[in-house]
Amino acid sequence: MVKKITKIMAQKRPGRYNVYLDDQYAFPISEAVMIKYRIFKGMEVDAALKAEIIAADDVSKAYSRALDYLSHQLRTEKEVHDKLRDEDVDETVIDATMQQLRELRLLNDQQYADAYVRTAKRTSDKGPRVIRQKLRQKGVGEQLIDDALANQFSLEERVDNATELAQKLARRYQRQAFKTMQQKVRTGLMTKGFDTETIGIVIESLDITPDPDEQWAALVEQGQKLWRRNRKYAFSERALRTKRNLYQKGFLMDDINRFIDEQNEAE
Repeated sequence: MVKKITKIMAQKRPGRYNVYLDDQYAFPISEAVMIKYRIFKGMEVDAALKAEIIAADDVSKAYSRALDYLSHQLRTEKEVHDKLRDEDVDETVIDATMQQLRELRLLNDQQYADAYVRTAKRTSDKGPRVIRQKLRQKGVGEQLIDDALANQFSLEERVDNATELAQKLARRYQRQAFKTMQQKVRTGLMTKGFDTETIGIVIESLDITPDPDEQWAALVEQGQKLWRRNRKYAFSERALRTKRNLYQKGFLMDDINRFIDEQNEAE
């Protein structure tokens, strides 16, 4: 059944209109849809055209929501899709909206991944593995991540960032046994997402040497705690347990024996 548009009334919201067919309210539309379908008073509309216009308006509304979401920062396709889904937009409308955004180059996961890697390497201490994990969570494909890391985060830059982080970690753990400090530096680099190659280069080139006085002070501090903890044992068992614990913590056996000798003299 064909009906005629008898009135087009502007809504309070800018760019939105209500359409009346045969003096009865029929459907709302956006200005973009009105222009696209050249809607005017007196135009005849059958059921098929009405359904097409309503569907186009659904896409137009979803597109506006997506633009608002994209206006704050770059987003991945998954983030935009999930945002529209959370707002109860129909899946077919989401698909049409996503296609429109792609055609207008408003969505590009490769550009997003490139920008994310560039920002992460400048503003954080994260290595490639953690960056990859973050991009995966945002729905970026593996090949796009590979390309972004390869093009935006060179080995030299990874080594520079990892070296800076290693130096901070070394200062943080400087009062522990030297071997323990080295292991914690290595573990810290791994936790932050740096790869084995980068870590190897950094550890090998890191100019850190143990300070004998600091190492001795750290051993005494931890040794005294262990010595008190093991006080219920006879001296030989007490010494053995304390030695074993201090060795496990990474202290040198010569320093450990010196500490035990001093405890023996004190006893």
